[in-house]
Amino acid sequence: MNILIVDEMHPSLFEMLNQAGFSYRYEPTFKRTDILSCIADFEGLIIRSKTPIDADFLVHAPHLKFVARAGAGLDLIDLQAVGKRNIQLFAANEGNRDAVAEHAVGMLLALLANINKADREVRQGIWQREANRGVELMGLTVGIVGYGFNGRATAQRLGGFGCQVLTYDKYAPPAPEEAFAKSVSRAQLMAQSDVVSLHLPLTDETRLLIDDAFVAQMTKPFYLINIARGEIVGLPALVRGLQSGKVRGACLDVLENEKINQLSPSQQAIFEYLRQSDRVILTPHVAGWTQESYVKINKVLVRQIAEVFKK
Repeated sequence: MNILIVDEMHPSLFEMLNQAGFSYRYEPTFKRTDILSCIADFEGLIIRSKTPIDADFLVHAPHLKFVARAGAGLDLIDLQAVGKRNIQLFAANEGNRDAVAEHAVGMLLALLANINKADREVRQGIWQREANRGVELMGLTVGIVGYGFNGRATAQRLGGFGCQVLTYDKYAPPAPEEAFAKSVSRAQLMAQSDVVSLHLPLTDETRLLIDDAFVAQMTKPFYLINIARGEIVGLPALVRGLQSGKVRGACLDVLENEKINQLSPSQQAIFEYLRQSDRVILTPHVAGWTQESYVKINKVLVRQIAEVFKK
């Protein structure tokens, strides 16, 4: 099994592959044209977000047996085209679940307690206690939409804060009864939640899931957390929700367009509102990006590959 690695990877990956008996070529600076020029020589591909794996790509990869994505989500991979070729797919959702869960809870705590706002003010010599009175996380009802590795890890931590945690996943069987979470219908989640946290892959069905209709259908004013994919949340609808008060605040680790220096005029106007709002916390798609997850992702991928191809 000869593997091509085309994204920057933690060096722990190489010793893991050596121990598993795989040969590899590491080319983190490769562009798409470079990959296409040599992929025919490889049976495996390890990638982050270098290039879409589509039908055109697969034409150049006649011997490809697997694609392993060092991260969560397969939205850059044409699942139908890969499926026709019986190419095995691996993803490392399990590897960054702890990082994602901690980041989501950290963002929410910072928002509820006005930590970012208060920090900026104090640095400017402004000492306002009443204006920065916070909201306690304990006692809030949090709806987790998407209950895979990341959703469950986030639910576990929120349960420890004394939240009532509700979970909904359209494509998974109802979760077993757990001390920290309860599986409910989408309607129940939207009726009861004070906080909605998204843990979904990006698909045609989830794209722009959070729109004006979703905001209107929520029974209570709510806080929104998106540490999944930016395109799941329609930012114009989010801004309208913030302006009306239906959305009490938002924690966004991802955006519809993350090339923030290349925004269209309408996108720039939306971003300016979010950037200046004290009710919005922004981070640059780093929820799963810790020192520890960098290594854990490698362990998960190599284990998955070895389980299939080293029998």
